[in-house]
Amino acid sequence: MDITEVTNRVERISNNERPEDPKFSVDFMDTSADPGTDFYRYCNGKWIDAHPIPQDKSQWSSFTELLERNRFILGKILEECAFGDHPDDLVKNQVGWFYLSSMDTETIERKRFEPIKDIMKIIQGISEKDEIIPAVSKLHRIGIPVMFSYSSYADEKKSSTYAYYLTQGGISLPNKDYYLKDSFENIRKDFKKHIANMLELYGESRKEADADSEIVFDLELRMAESSRTPVELRDPERNYNRFELEGIDKRLGDINIKQYLSEISLPPVQHIVVKQPEFFENLSKMLIDIPLDSWKIYLMWQVLHFSAPFLHEEVANEDFDFFDRKMSGRPKQEKRWKRMVNLIDSEIGEALGRLYVERTFGEESKRRMEEMVNDLREVFTEKLEKLSWMSENTRAKALEKFSMFRAKIGYPTRFIDYSSITITPYDFLGNVLRSNAFEFEREIKRIDSPVDRELWEMTPPTVNAYFDPTVNEIVFPAGILQPPYFDPELDDAVNYGATGGIIAHEITHGFDDEGRKYDKDGNLNDWWAPEDAGEFTKRAKSVVDLYSSQEALPGLRVNGELTLGENIADIGGISIAYDALERKLERNPSLRREIDGLTQEQRFYIGWSQAWRANIRDETTRLLISNDPHSPNKFRGEIPARVHYKFESHFKGTDGKKEQMSKVITIW
Repeated sequence: MDITEVTNRVERISNNERPEDPKFSVDFMDTSADPGTDFYRYCNGKWIDAHPIPQDKSQWSSFTELLERNRFILGKILEECAFGDHPDDLVKNQVGWFYLSSMDTETIERKRFEPIKDIMKIIQGISEKDEIIPAVSKLHRIGIPVMFSYSSYADEKKSSTYAYYLTQGGISLPNKDYYLKDSFENIRKDFKKHIANMLELYGESRKEADADSEIVFDLELRMAESSRTPVELRDPERNYNRFELEGIDKRLGDINIKQYLSEISLPPVQHIVVKQPEFFENLSKMLIDIPLDSWKIYLMWQVLHFSAPFLHEEVANEDFDFFDRKMSGRPKQEKRWKRMVNLIDSEIGEALGRLYVERTFGEESKRRMEEMVNDLREVFTEKLEKLSWMSENTRAKALEKFSMFRAKIGYPTRFIDYSSITITPYDFLGNVLRSNAFEFEREIKRIDSPVDRELWEMTPPTVNAYFDPTVNEIVFPAGILQPPYFDPELDDAVNYGATGGIIAHEITHGFDDEGRKYDKDGNLNDWWAPEDAGEFTKRAKSVVDLYSSQEALPGLRVNGELTLGENIADIGGISIAYDALERKLERNPSLRREIDGLTQEQRFYIGWSQAWRANIRDETTRLLISNDPHSPNKFRGEIPARVHYKFESHFKGTDGKKEQMSKVITIW
């Protein structure tokens, strides 16, 4: 096939689809609201009223506004690579060809299930139960996470080297509650119908598909029963279980982990980490109890589930109908080009990200970010030095840990080299699977070797940030360092409220209820004096209680235990950023001026809250409450500001929540 045939079929992105640039604005405020009673409405009310959720979105927020802006830029970059002539530029050819293959819907429709034919042959070829694990290993190598999950990152008790982790997984719904709790009964019914619909599309009779759907659900139900809850998964100590390879099969049973590790070509190692041993012990029992044919039906379903977004429209629409429309309430599918931007960013994101950075991220933005990080670093150091409830011994260790903290801004110093991946304009799912195989091999080969501290876990265009406790660092991709989070044209108060608060949020993660358990070298190690750990726990309990009292929807409250780490980071983040702003204003008195009738401190709090402005569908809220370690945006945009000790001095007014908010004991 001539590549021009493909390019002639691919629809171009209209320039009219360019979204408005997101921003901070006092015009978004509803000043008729009392900031002491409903600060979120006061900061965001007019924006909320004027920005209904688009039909193709489950929520509309400051994050999605910026995501849309970035996706338009990335889409145009992909088009230029796809339709341009770049004979000597492999990066542009790879991202361009990947994009062409993903947008060539005529070829995708014609091929129907042909792209998964060879994968299904792996499953069909299983004739004995001892062939199941070798088949699972083949699926894992191309990125299909059946039966259980796997990963490679720094060993949490030997953080200088990479370890291999095995984790519970293998289920299709978000967590065990969806299989067990009465509140999800309707979701379970719809899920069974969805499985049957997919199997029928694949060629089974309706009667056979209905029967096989019950088999799949019952098998996943047994996996879910031995899975840990999202709250239990937040305990890093409990989820670190080192298993020496010698004797591992005696401890975990008939699942035959040693065979699996051999099949995936794991380098010679002395141990791996099994995060939830009871899950794998249960899998071993299931391999004995459950007939071979049932396992094959489950594996076939999992392949269909994984590949549905990459197949013809009928299958992709069925997948969307359940996992998006029914689960999160989103009525309409996003345009294909937007979905494909997301996909390519997830598959070969540092190739696309390199092109994005060249176009969008200036050195001045990076310099100002680094200056802000240094301000925040100084403030947090002073907080540690003066913390009244911490003993001197624990304080010294905390300061030593924080002295080794570092920040990465914008983009990696070295981008991942994808040149060994074969990417063509004609093979969409093949491009996905080969990219997955490349990533699997990259991560497998590094096991037991020194950790590369220059690697990133997010791509440069990502609208997000993270803290990695095993290397004691925060990472801020270029994608989030734009309005409304960082705007070089605005006053420092707004930038310190939005970006500064988010940077300080990530800093605080190093000392939240999980992060505090890692020492200066990134190892899980109890370095706290018992009395200090007790003081921390007492303060954390007040945070749990406050957020657990918040009602996201009628009868649906925030899970304060699940969201504890993020809530601590939000509260700590605004506290650190506020003090950093005050230091800057003291150094530069001319900056302390009113703008739009608001003081610098008021603009700081409003900048924080506008960073979390959002409209969210009820179905999405229910999904997030069950799974997301972050509180809903309304509470993120209000509570950290309201509990800050200086808030009342800057916003006068009746305060119906004052007593409740005052019960939070300051941690950082």
